[in-house]
Amino acid sequence: MLRSTTRTSLRLAARYAKVSPNVVSKLAVPRFASVRMASQLAHVKTPPHLENEPVKNFGFKDTKDWDLLRASITKFTDEGALQVPLVVGGKKIYREETKPQVNPAKHSQVLADVSQAVPQDIIAAIEAAKAAKKKWAATPWSDRAAIFLKAADLISTKYRYDMLAATMLGQGKNVYQAEIDCVAELIDFFKFNVKYAEEMYQQQPIQTAPGVWNRAEYRPLEGFVYAVTPFNFTAIAANLVGAPALMGNTVVWKPSATAALSNYLLLTILEEAGLPAGVINFIPGEPVEVTDIVLNDPEFAALHFTGSTDVFKKLYSKISENVSADKYRDFPRIVGETGGKNFHLIHPSASLNHSVLSTLRGAFEYQGQKCSATSRVYIPESIWPEFKEQFVGAVSQITIGNTSEPEDLNNFMGPVIHEQSFEKLANAIDQAKNDPELEIVTGGSYDKTNGFYVQPTLVKTTNPNHEFLSKEFFGPLLTAYVYPDAEYESIIKSIDTIAKYGLTGSVFARDRDAIRTAEENLRYAAGNFYINDKSTGAVVGQQWFGGARASGTNDKAGSGNILSRFVSIRNVKENFYELTDFKYPSNYQ
Repeated sequence: MLRSTTRTSLRLAARYAKVSPNVVSKLAVPRFASVRMASQLAHVKTPPHLENEPVKNFGFKDTKDWDLLRASITKFTDEGALQVPLVVGGKKIYREETKPQVNPAKHSQVLADVSQAVPQDIIAAIEAAKAAKKKWAATPWSDRAAIFLKAADLISTKYRYDMLAATMLGQGKNVYQAEIDCVAELIDFFKFNVKYAEEMYQQQPIQTAPGVWNRAEYRPLEGFVYAVTPFNFTAIAANLVGAPALMGNTVVWKPSATAALSNYLLLTILEEAGLPAGVINFIPGEPVEVTDIVLNDPEFAALHFTGSTDVFKKLYSKISENVSADKYRDFPRIVGETGGKNFHLIHPSASLNHSVLSTLRGAFEYQGQKCSATSRVYIPESIWPEFKEQFVGAVSQITIGNTSEPEDLNNFMGPVIHEQSFEKLANAIDQAKNDPELEIVTGGSYDKTNGFYVQPTLVKTTNPNHEFLSKEFFGPLLTAYVYPDAEYESIIKSIDTIAKYGLTGSVFARDRDAIRTAEENLRYAAGNFYINDKSTGAVVGQQWFGGARASGTNDKAGSGNILSRFVSIRNVKENFYELTDFKYPSNYQ
């Protein structure tokens, strides 16, 4: 096998050096060259043909899908709370101190008792990641890729309905929102990342000289990666741990307390797919305690984060302080996707019905708890009366309830994630009721008797600089500003400057000049900019996702760019000619 690999290396060396194989064979080819080629390039195999995972519609005729889903929901609810352990070095650790994960639609129902890490667990997780690193980094890329491809297929088939049930119950999603998240998008992340990695590894130096072989080695980062994952998308959690692991890194994973159930299920699927012990270590616990210990380790190499802007700023600051104190071996990579104050801009020429329905979906799907959810809408005076009438009429048809109740799975909206979110939104609605610059157009009710329910609410403001147009609420609260038709360009400037975020935004218009004006002047207001489409719904491989400003580092999840953040490139130059003199031609007269 080694001889075969060496012959392959000689042929490649000949090609790059532009000399014949016979000449190269007479040179001293270091064994290093053939081994490195075997580990870096020879194992880059073309993955299976990839397409986005089809989304099951769960229409009224899909009775088999509904039956299988109900069976999975019952599996998680009829046998009491699941005991969720820590997973360190492949070993499950159950602690006396646990934290309940409740069903936000029925907060009396405890879904899981989640073990909470103590300091020695956090330290053990870090050490496990370090211990697993050498072997995992040396594992051929095709073997690493196969694990994630198998996990994707397990989710598409064997575990599809379990993943749906865990996400619906624990994170308050209806079946369609869960399907596009914890099944379709999650599978897409795992499969498309394999394709992106293959393309990255094959990017090699394009210039060479006679007798020289130049090559690039995509090393994993030196150290371990810390993944801090959110509640709102199981797929995001999968990508935050999966992308660095695919590239040969090992990971310490702190899941959201309100997504521990689906996240633990995901880890068990990865283990079934062949993930070695210690590659991903699962550490639910008190966020500040876990983070402080992780960030103080000298071998901390990268942060992969999705969550609030304020938390990300604190982590960024802590890392910067440690860099200044010379605590780390490397400058850690910081990759973050945070908040947004995402906008819809409606032009007088827009299709009224389409802009109404798109705005409703963008603002109220999954209770407005998407990073990209529409949070502010700008509507021209000429169409406001009709827009308002259609919007209020459509909102009145929204059904709200327990989206995970086996006998009532058809609701459009469910609960917000927890009491803290509920109270923040309730306080904002109460403020709107008492602010002379705000008017509640529709909605404005809330109730936490059984679950954390907030009605879809549209608030209109008369002040283009009101804080409701710049403050993120992360819930079903949409603020509208009605602008004079002639002030289209000036309202664009307001959209660009009033909020500190830059995640997503949309313009609705038939007038191409209006579209061009918005696209050019809102260039930095949204990392994902939509024309005649809602501000949510980026698809892996189609719309790369991420924003800048206070919305994050804009590394574009769903593209190959994100993988480049978790490798450290080494360039190798191998010379096959030997010097006969130290002088250059210019040194002779």
